[in-house]
Amino acid sequence: MNRNVFITLLIAFNIAIDQISKTIVRSNMIEGARGKIDIIKDYFQLIWVENKGAFLGMGSDMNPTLKLIFLLILPTVVLGYVIYYIVKTKDLDRTSLIAFCCIVGGGIANVFDRIVYGQVTDFFFIKITETIKTGIFNVADLSVTTGMIMLLFSGVFNKTKKES
Repeated sequence: MNRNVFITLLIAFNIAIDQISKTIVRSNMIEGARGKIDIIKDYFQLIWVENKGAFLGMGSDMNPTLKLIFLLILPTVVLGYVIYYIVKTKDLDRTSLIAFCCIVGGGIANVFDRIVYGQVTDFFFIKITETIKTGIFNVADLSVTTGMIMLLFSGVFNKTKKES
């Protein structure tokens, strides 16, 4: 398969699964804690919230100009650069390429929500213990996080290979 087709399909896949999941949540759930669904007791729940900020709601109280800069313009510029980087850098290992595509796909999906809805739909919640738990997040956040973890491992393993 052509490398650029692979990149495009992987980014589009990440965007699609995020947007499909958000559409399902918006059309089938009740917003807020009142509508929560226990998947695995209270350890894994679906709780629909609309996030007007960034990660964990950070920045939701910023003035509109700062929100525009930090939640739309800056992320769009960074995502554009990462797309340019992965298309132009032909010697990226496969793991890093997939990782960057996950990051870009998740980032585009959340920026799309901010442009179209003015907020981002979040709905996953995980609690391991009373003190170890996540904020409420979505599939795009999962894509970005997975991509970051893959990049970390790719960097560690590539460094180990080079030292051998």
